[in-house]
Amino acid sequence: MPTVKVRNLKNEEVADLELSDAVFGVEYNEGLVHAAVKNYLANARAGTVGTKTRGDVSGSGKKLWKQKGTGRARIASIRSPLWKGGGNVHGPQARDWSYSLPKKMKRGALRSALSERLREGNLVVVDEITT
Repeated sequence: MPTVKVRNLKNEEVADLELSDAVFGVEYNEGLVHAAVKNYLANARAGTVGTKTRGDVSGSGKKLWKQKGTGRARIASIRSPLWKGGGNVHGPQARDWSYSLPKKMKRGALRSALSERLREGNLVVVDEITT
């Protein structure tokens, strides 16, 4: 079982703590940690970008001129994407980027990351945090 030094807020060694092999003795799984990080970043995205389509922009729905007999091109709406002030055709739309990772994958990624930090010597255990 791996052991780690327990420190106080003055960075003095207070005791030794034995850690469980089930959590801190796991082999590093890079793919699992990568999936967990990608999930975290995707869930943090706002997804609020968006443009207005021809149904969203303001303007009348009236046909501007009759279909035939004017010599001009046929047209239905002033808010067509071809016209100034018209809607955007295939612009970005708001969406939810979040997704959930299975519980076993989350737990495995956490175990893998904690085990790797312990092997690197970057795991610090504090006995008590008081203000």
